[in-house]
Amino acid sequence: MRRFRTIRNVHERTIEAPAQVVGALLDRLSSADDPVWPAPAWSPMRFDRPLGVGADGGHGFIRYRVTAYEPGRRARFDFTPPMSGHHECVIEPVGRERCRLRHTLELERRGPMVLCWALAVRWMHDTVIEELFDNVERAATGTAGSPVRWSPWVRLLHRLMWERAAACDLPAGARLARVAFERTHYSDAWRMTMRPGMPRDPESWRGVLRGASFPVVGREGGEVLLGEDAGHLDFRASILVDDRQVTLSTVVRIHNWRGRLYWAVVKRVHPFMARTMLRRIHRRLALTAPSAAERAPSAPVPAAPQGS
Repeated sequence: MRRFRTIRNVHERTIEAPAQVVGALLDRLSSADDPVWPAPAWSPMRFDRPLGVGADGGHGFIRYRVTAYEPGRRARFDFTPPMSGHHECVIEPVGRERCRLRHTLELERRGPMVLCWALAVRWMHDTVIEELFDNVERAATGTAGSPVRWSPWVRLLHRLMWERAAACDLPAGARLARVAFERTHYSDAWRMTMRPGMPRDPESWRGVLRGASFPVVGREGGEVLLGEDAGHLDFRASILVDDRQVTLSTVVRIHNWRGRLYWAVVKRVHPFMARTMLRRIHRRLALTAPSAAERAPSAPVPAAPQGS
């Protein structure tokens, strides 16, 4: 039987707070008010049910299920195929007012994983875990002593691997865009998933049209409409934000042959520019959002066991 070598990666940090305080924070992992997972800069951890044995999910393209859970002390996640291995968080008391938080990853080296781990996964994994520790420390003590800094390589990998905008139909919620013109000669729409902590106010997303200061011609609910009229064509750009996604839509009305000629050229590059601009501001707003510890409401601290 073929045996694979195992990648083992361990992170530890001593937190100047009681183990039950840190345990209460980790018990909220993957919840709507998760105070520790470093989203939105990284893909949020999500499961098909509350944290507990049998919960299935992951973050980004990394998939796993919860195979062991001791509230306030330990959670283990086993990877699902094609990956093989596990990662887990463990909290150990170190006296009454201090504890040690440990994250251990064990992953079988097989196929392309060997190269992927060495070139990319290891660097991003280390950064994510250290940011998770930073959030635990912030939430438990009010500050993080030495927050992790991204290396130039991590910044490049993060930029390259950020999710892409997906094409979609003009959303029903984009009512201003839908009624902008009596007759529309062109329309398209691109959407991206909203992450925890990203702004829900569409005004925050107006920078999507980078380098152009188009006037606002309408606002309604979660939609803001920008646009401009010209002799050859009119256009409107709609930014629609809800709890699940942000959508950039464009509608165009052409007036004459000059407009048709102009748009015949522009529409070849417009889809690329639209999805690139949406992706750029999506990442920028994610990176400038408050940390999970800063935006999550505090939770009651469980009482220490009698005799502890």
